[in-house]
Amino acid sequence: QVQLVESGGGLVQAGGSLRLSCAASGRTFSNYAAGWFRQAPGKEREFVAAISRSDTTNYAHSVKGRFTIPRDNAKNTVYLQMNSLKPEDTALYSCAADPRGLGYVSGQWYDYWGQGTQVTVSS
Repeated sequence: QVQLVESGGGLVQAGGSLRLSCAASGRTFSNYAAGWFRQAPGKEREFVAAISRSDTTNYAHSVKGRFTIPRDNAKNTVYLQMNSLKPEDTALYSCAADPRGLGYVSGQWYDYWGQGTQVTVSS
């Protein structure tokens, strides 16, 4: 019942910043949890960040202090603000939605997924 479209990826230098957007349609997004996951070539998909229905946030250790996951319910959009980017952040970033609103770190809980947006960080 929810469609997700990511945008904002691109090529940046190490130390730079990007803000990814995930626009939701089909349902009001405010009661859903939203998560960001990433997958680099040859690696498994990994959790990046999530925000629950009650705005509790979770972050992977590797991005804590550098990334934040704000949401704008009026715009039905969740963001991933990425600062101090490192080459190891290079990956396809996908957003996901969980109608349960839990904001857990496992992708198993997320029912809806976007197509992904590529982030490449050069050194």
